[in-house]
Amino acid sequence: MTSFSAELLKLKRSQSWAVVLVLPLVIVAAATFRTLSSGEPLENGWDTLWLRTVGFHGLFPMILGVAVLASLTWRAEHRHGNWNALMTGPTSSLRIVLAKTLVVGTLAAAMQAVLLAIVVLVGKVAYGLPGMLPAQYVGVSLLVAVGCLPLAALQSGLSMFMRSFAAPVAVGLVGAGIGVVLLTAGVSAAVFVLPHALATRSAQLTTGSFGDAGGPLTAGSISMVVLATTLLTAVVVGLTTVTLDRRDVRA
Repeated sequence: MTSFSAELLKLKRSQSWAVVLVLPLVIVAAATFRTLSSGEPLENGWDTLWLRTVGFHGLFPMILGVAVLASLTWRAEHRHGNWNALMTGPTSSLRIVLAKTLVVGTLAAAMQAVLLAIVVLVGKVAYGLPGMLPAQYVGVSLLVAVGCLPLAALQSGLSMFMRSFAAPVAVGLVGAGIGVVLLTAGVSAAVFVLPHALATRSAQLTTGSFGDAGGPLTAGSISMVVLATTLLTAVVVGLTTVTLDRRDVRA
């Protein structure tokens, strides 16, 4: 059994799945209630619905969700001597870091898929929007899943070294705030430095918000997300692995 498969088995009865399902539901429900109670129509149909749900989700809720998922993924390892058992086992530090990162990244991708499905359902049932969600938003959802991988690696690393459940989540919220500020200020290079900024920027693609030019999804946007994801994930995983090798067994 691979390290990744073993980590997935640990999630069989985990509260992580509740986060994956409930957080997108809450975001869309809140946006729908606000829109319907105001009596204002969706000016641009699917585009407006996407901005009010997925766009908003990408600012703070998504990053909060990934941070919580990372803390939940590592919670068992910080209990009852499980950390020492993990560190003294045959699995290398790199494989541990990669497995945990991929698990958190998989959960983040599942959360985005749930959000996409709920948006489509609400668009048809609650708003009666014509046609279907534009195909470019499916592409954006895939890029969001990709763009969340460095964030998953960083939050997993923080949850690895911080025994507190809440501390890594708090760091994630601070990172989200910094990312929003930088993107609002037009510092587009932030996506190559701060994983939180990359995740937020990915969720804003095609919306014309937070540094995005709007319009259809372009090859340049796709390349930016893929390149930034590759570089940041490699750096975060590498640094986390080196640090883990030096810490090893906990007294």
